[in-house]
Amino acid sequence: MQVKGTYFQNDAEKPLVYGDVEITNVKRRRLRGEEEKEGILCEPVMVGFCGTDNELMHMGSEGRLGAKFPEGTNRLINGHEGIVWVPSENRFAIVLIRGGDSYDPTRYTEDETYFEYGCDQADGLFCDKQYFHPDMLLPIPDGYVENGKLKLSFAKKMVFPDPFACMLFQLERMEDLGSAHNFRVAMKKYKCSEEEARKIAMDEVFDRTVIFGLGTTGMFIGDLILRNHKDAKVLFVARSAENSPKVQFALKQTNAEYLQNTFDSEEELAKAIIEKLGGRATTFIGVSGANVEHRIAFEHKVLGCNGIYNSFSLGPKITFDTMPFGFENHLILGSINFRQDHMEKAIELLATSHYDEIVELIDREDFAKDPIDAYKNKIYSKNAPMKTAVIWNKNYVEAE
Repeated sequence: MQVKGTYFQNDAEKPLVYGDVEITNVKRRRLRGEEEKEGILCEPVMVGFCGTDNELMHMGSEGRLGAKFPEGTNRLINGHEGIVWVPSENRFAIVLIRGGDSYDPTRYTEDETYFEYGCDQADGLFCDKQYFHPDMLLPIPDGYVENGKLKLSFAKKMVFPDPFACMLFQLERMEDLGSAHNFRVAMKKYKCSEEEARKIAMDEVFDRTVIFGLGTTGMFIGDLILRNHKDAKVLFVARSAENSPKVQFALKQTNAEYLQNTFDSEEELAKAIIEKLGGRATTFIGVSGANVEHRIAFEHKVLGCNGIYNSFSLGPKITFDTMPFGFENHLILGSINFRQDHMEKAIELLATSHYDEIVELIDREDFAKDPIDAYKNKIYSKNAPMKTAVIWNKNYVEAE
């Protein structure tokens, strides 16, 4: 079946193209032990743009996308954040992006396989119609459809379940690791049982949390930490002015604190972070995509003894001096994953949130006219909004 859509290809001049593209119904397996199933034909309604899309475009311009293409093709239809209409079932759905011949496709092992709609070996949402595994079409909550159309505010929120689910996974991992990492200290300090000590350690790992970078993922994890650990102190560090709409929204949403990075040196920045926190960090989360993250945490000693370093940035290299690293008992984790239950929880939490307020729309026709220009000068430009999305099919969304 031929549809209109955008797709990535290995081409130095045109790594991203809008036009006619052939889609096929490929049998896929959601989890190991389950049967392969053909997809159900769906119509993408609202699709969000993710930083991964921008990275894939750069990979295409450098000819490095071959391993990402669906088998038998030389292109990848992108788009992995959004909501679709399922005509055969007369309902809307959120696409669970990751599946495969693995027990947990987001934490697959060496002898397992996985796929990601719109990212890796499976076509995504930026097209008029697409096939998706029937068990990977997650339902939306009741109350957000009127006369067969989605409420616009709700549709905007539904470009976030994928990254929000990632942050639910990050929270879970930091809780698990923080508890296991420090419970023996808590047992001695508070003279309590192991069970009590694990709960205390789980809370205390967030006592002084630095989130280095303020995009949507940074905001989401700050929100979730403070929802679940009321006594946590969370400090966002970024370059944006404190009175900017982005920062003001983040602070209102999370009740975190903020430090603008206007310092002339890394040493000055590190000193200011420690002063603002009231001590060295118990957890340092890097989401800025900049190499300075690890230097601030390790070289300039912002991360304290027994602290966790959570690397969620794609691109930066992490280095550390093994002597203080070992004696200060640091724990480094890095994983960009989530499970289906995280995705379902994300949908539930986002439905009642205010995150639609940070989503700005780009007109489909403007985007289709020159998608590369739209990426460079609108969606991922210096002055871009926190989140950009496109209404792909206006028939299913209420008018603004």
